[in-house]
Amino acid sequence: MIAKTARRRTPFVLAVIVWIVALVASQWDVVSRLDNLYLDWNLRRLAERFPPDPAIVMIDIDEPTLEAMVPEYGRYPWSRAVFGQLVEGLARQQPAAIVFDILFIDPQKEHVADDLFFIRTAAALPYVYFPMVRLDAPEPADREKGFPLKNLGNARRGPGADPEARASLLLPMPGLAQTGRIGTINVFADSDGVIRRYPLYLDAYGWHIPSLPARVAQDLGYAVADTANIMLTWHGPAKSYTAVSFFDVFTDLERRRPQRPRDEFRGKIIIIGTTASGLHDLKLTPMGANFPGTEVLATTLDNLKNGARIHQLAWWVAPLLTGIFLSMLALAFARGMSVLTIGVSWLGVTLAVAIGCWAALVYSRLAIPVVVPLVFGGWFYYLLASLRAWRLERQNRQRVTTLFSRFLDPRVVADLVEQGETHDTLSGQKREITVLFSDIQGFTALSERKSAPEIVELLNRYFSLQVEIIFRHGGTLDKYIGDAIMAFWGAPTEQPDHALRALACAREMEQALIRFKQQVGPDGEYFDVGIGIHTGEAVVGFIGSPQHRQDYTVIGDTVNTASRIEGATRGRCRILVSAAVRDACQTQYTFVDHGLVKLKGKESEVQLYEPKWESS
Repeated sequence: MIAKTARRRTPFVLAVIVWIVALVASQWDVVSRLDNLYLDWNLRRLAERFPPDPAIVMIDIDEPTLEAMVPEYGRYPWSRAVFGQLVEGLARQQPAAIVFDILFIDPQKEHVADDLFFIRTAAALPYVYFPMVRLDAPEPADREKGFPLKNLGNARRGPGADPEARASLLLPMPGLAQTGRIGTINVFADSDGVIRRYPLYLDAYGWHIPSLPARVAQDLGYAVADTANIMLTWHGPAKSYTAVSFFDVFTDLERRRPQRPRDEFRGKIIIIGTTASGLHDLKLTPMGANFPGTEVLATTLDNLKNGARIHQLAWWVAPLLTGIFLSMLALAFARGMSVLTIGVSWLGVTLAVAIGCWAALVYSRLAIPVVVPLVFGGWFYYLLASLRAWRLERQNRQRVTTLFSRFLDPRVVADLVEQGETHDTLSGQKREITVLFSDIQGFTALSERKSAPEIVELLNRYFSLQVEIIFRHGGTLDKYIGDAIMAFWGAPTEQPDHALRALACAREMEQALIRFKQQVGPDGEYFDVGIGIHTGEAVVGFIGSPQHRQDYTVIGDTVNTASRIEGATRGRCRILVSAAVRDACQTQYTFVDHGLVKLKGKESEVQLYEPKWESS
């Protein structure tokens, strides 16, 4: 009982160990990559369902623009007057916002007037925004040489922030920075190098520096979550944002009679950036390896404008799911379900969970961390528990083989092992069985004529013959009792014809006895047997000390009666059976009635019969 309790407890102990391993492994890069692969696949499925917002337009400095601008404006970077003229022309169409994804940091000394023109034009329009970059500088240099955050204008001081804090920033030219319409464009990749999130603010010593998309969204009245970053809903390459060539727009705005629609950009958010590979603004995202940085900015603005960001669950959800999955599997293994059944069932659970999480992301924008719970809380545990189950089954097979090889024919033992029978499943059963007792008669006289070694050799020869016959008829050898042998049928395997098998075994044992008497010569005169057979209910199982020795045996009145019937053969015949045996076999054999016989230890007399071997 203690061993069985320990075996049932082991799957839960293993589950706790695997849960701890999963908690640690979730911090490993290789494991997070698995989670990200599944997440990216779902993000691409989500991107297929949602087109980009048509109110967000990109004016693209693409490769054709770089080439077309060379004759008149030279190679990039151009004079800032180009951008001033572009902003001036776009302003006539009254866009919602003009957002530059281009850094204007250092003045162009050879084009001072052009810089001033650009600054005056942009500063006069309340909807023109510029990027800045937070530099990754060592803290001492940051605090000593950085820009005072209290002078930044749009930085928000958080609780406990250092009022004199500084940060290393790449700010736009002074005239542009003084507008306050600035924000960071720092973007951070996950451990696998893929950009899935965009910051809403950067924390610098307790100060919150807004990102460029968050700054634009606030001014346009969009809801901005009070979180450091958001996970983005993307739009597939086949559904990218409307992008028009910088050269086409710029030259059209300079015409006296523009050819493009006069309200092409009215009420829209215009992002001015570049997709030209030579300007190195390409990012690795779930959508691909060469995703334009300008489109990342557009995607973030789209998410903020339409409330389309991905919602992430709390960090403890993954450990909780892992614990739930482990508990399910541990319970299944503790209850002794087959490894194959558990595996097939868990495969179904895995598919159902994967589909459910896909639906949650694609239809509700809810990202559920499920890879680690499924891989570690499911398949890793299943592998370990299956190996343990296989080892236990192998031990049980070896144990059953060792135990029953003493009692049963090897072929029967192989069948029991194949059926998965164990010490526990075969013990403590109440069955109808047929018991056979065979005792050597005349053994005392024989022992007086023979030496001890000769007696042992003779008995071993005889018992070897009889055991082979018992096994041949599917019987179970119970024990040797001195010069007697006990066997039974009907356990451990089901044998509906157990009485017929026992009687057929007795017939062959008698025939083997006759041949044996002839083989031993004169000694056979003193060698004979009596066989008693009875059918009835008995308790079958392993009896004895679990720590030392156990035998597979039967106990009950049926055993005692069979033994007493064998004792009644003396002076009557070699084989006697009870009425129960006669009733079970009378269609196959004929019997001679020996009447009611008073058996030792029995209060009432018992009707006994002698089988005759002629067919009825």
